Amino acid sequence: MCVGAVAAVTSLAGCGGSAEDPDAGTNGVGKLSAPKIQSKSTKVAQAASAVRLSGTVVSKGHTYSLDMRLKAEGGTGSVTSKGQTFQLLRVGEQLFLKADSRFWTHDGDKGDGTPQKADEAAAAKLDGKYVKVPEGDPAYEQLSGFTDKDVLLDGMFTLHGALAKGDRGKTGAVRTIRITGDEGAGGTLSVSLDGKPYPLRLDRGGHAGTLKLTDWNKDFPLQEPDKSEMVDYGKQLPTS
Repeated sequence: MCVGAVAAVTSLAGCGGSAEDPDAGTNGVGKLSAPKIQSKSTKVAQAASAVRLSGTVVSKGHTYSLDMRLKAEGGTGSVTSKGQTFQLLRVGEQLFLKADSRFWTHDGDKGDGTPQKADEAAAAKLDGKYVKVPEGDPAYEQLSGFTDKDVLLDGMFTLHGALAKGDRGKTGAVRTIRITGDEGAGGTLSVSLDGKPYPLRLDRGGHAGTLKLTDWNKDFPLQEPDKSEMVDYGKQLPTS
């Protein structure tokens, strides 16, 4: 549950509501049109100092499971893809990746159908270590997006097709109003009716995953790993 919503639920616990007015005791966004709800939700999300984003994303035939904590200065958390889980940490422009030796030795594809496999001895040295991802490495652009609050949140508000208000419901204990794109086929966004209208859940169109957004404005520590925990490969990562 988001921090703002916790405070709102607590303060409203004794206020009651009205069976005739579903918006009694809410933040009022349920009375607005779907585009206006989306606009308000976008603004409060972009203004938030921090958020936790977790769930699944299906992209180009691959499923990614995410659990990331994000703020303007960077992000930290885990990503799972193809049965492999790795940790990401970005502090400013510095990006680090940590995984076990299996991540660095699993068979891959160079892009031309030719398999590639990292040296197992070298991979063993990377086991459990943070590896600094060079900014010029192709992996940097791909992986840094998972740690970028603005990049990930921009995707939260992309509902395809005509927008419409959906059902009211709850995300955890927080009351929500849903807005849909193309009657749900283009995605569904659940927006808080308690406290600020934060987005709390996105069901992506085309069965492309579900993401939850929690811990709004809840700060978390973010610092580069100690040198003893890190390996710097210079300008290029080992193949994986």
